[in-house]
Amino acid sequence: MQDIELVKVGEISGVFGVKGWVKVFSFTETRENILDYSPWLLKKNNDTRTLNVTDGALQGKAVIAQLDGIDDRDQAASLIGWEIFVTPEQLPKPKKGEYYWSDLIGLNVQTTDGVLLGVIDNLMETGANDVVIIKGDRERAIPFLQEKIIINIDLQAGNMIVDWDPDF
Repeated sequence: MQDIELVKVGEISGVFGVKGWVKVFSFTETRENILDYSPWLLKKNNDTRTLNVTDGALQGKAVIAQLDGIDDRDQAASLIGWEIFVTPEQLPKPKKGEYYWSDLIGLNVQTTDGVLLGVIDNLMETGANDVVIIKGDRERAIPFLQEKIIINIDLQAGNMIVDWDPDF
């Protein structure tokens, strides 16, 4: 599994009840979609475990999950802090014009005039719109507004073209 590029979809953040259920902080849209991507590859430091999701639900704003072989609170507590990964094949294909954040990280970003701004380091949600964080000669935060600021994304070429003033 080490050679496969994995997608981080969440992390185990707590326990729920006494029968081995875990609370999950999900990065998926919608939160409970993480339950559809079984099995999970769990990672913490240099340790990995693969566990199947046997049950789960949205509980208030949190997602809770039952994992195969985790039957009591102590076993569940031992998983707190583990990151949850899946393979790209487990995820649905994005629609035209939609992208997984993991696909955008590492793209070269240049302006419509050909000025290289840097590489996408990460993305973040701000409430109003998502923001692309670019590391280059300096760090830039550019709103992810397709067709207005984000002019073109070419995943195969590894490039994103933006309508952005390089001095801003």
